[in-house]
Amino acid sequence: MAKKTAQRPGAVALAAGALFALCCPAAAVAQDRPEGEALPSEVSGGNVNWSASGGELTGRGVSLGVTAPAVRAAGDRASFPALGGGADPESGTVDLELGGAARFDGPADRPLVLAGLRLELAGEEGALYARTVVDGRADELALAEVTASGAGPVVRTGGVTWTGLRASLTEEGAALLSSWSGSPFVTGDGLGVLDVTAGTAEAAPETPRASPGGEEQPQSVRQEKPTAAVAHTTLTAGAEQTVTGTGFAPGAVVLVAIDGDTRYQAVADAGGRVARTFPVYTNAAEGEHTVELTAVSGEQGAVSARFGVGAPN
Repeated sequence: MAKKTAQRPGAVALAAGALFALCCPAAAVAQDRPEGEALPSEVSGGNVNWSASGGELTGRGVSLGVTAPAVRAAGDRASFPALGGGADPESGTVDLELGGAARFDGPADRPLVLAGLRLELAGEEGALYARTVVDGRADELALAEVTASGAGPVVRTGGVTWTGLRASLTEEGAALLSSWSGSPFVTGDGLGVLDVTAGTAEAAPETPRASPGGEEQPQSVRQEKPTAAVAHTTLTAGAEQTVTGTGFAPGAVVLVAIDGDTRYQAVADAGGRVARTFPVYTNAAEGEHTVELTAVSGEQGAVSARFGVGAPN
């Protein structure tokens, strides 16, 4: 995979014209694959969950923030939706265009905004690209190299997933953060862990329906509306809860969020059912909590179930 390695040192400036180029999609330069070929499947949904906890950012007093439609979660975590791109499920290759921007706040007087986020993966490695303002102009750089720390991608019907991908600063990424923060970052410094889901499900086909006169007429396949339920309506902090869902497309990758924090994923079985057991943290507040199931592709909306957390016995 081709990576940009040109060094771009210098102070991070926030000139008005450069900010416009950074934030305006029309100003971004289209990126073609090195070989010029298109990926066979269009990405129809998905997201990248970025956990900066334990990386060099938090160790240097830098926090990870976001702009919409990305969502900030607890513990220096964020979720960026996939707005487009292509994928090859057979080889585990994907090129994702992500929504929102990453915002680093820390020792510098101004935040460092990284927009136009794009993730390229080929099997077990890839790169995270971003657009930011350097020396008064907006430009794209390869911010981090991304590698699998364990198993490679999981290819299923309707999508590809990667878990536990480690993001490490490239040479130009380290130069950018050093220039912005005044603190020395070096090539290979960790930016955290990425969990990636790319949906590639196609729209449901039309099937014939017999009319009263015996003539067949086309009718779109109607899919059952998803539902969610929990095993325990009330439990104590430190216990385990299980959420089950029905009505999803077979093979759909489903994200599981607790109180708006996407933590897990599950894959629907042949009957469209999913199940996920998760711990209720020992420091969970007393009162009502929500677990939400969201398919990463297709037209199915999110569904949720509520449960209560009581005081320990």
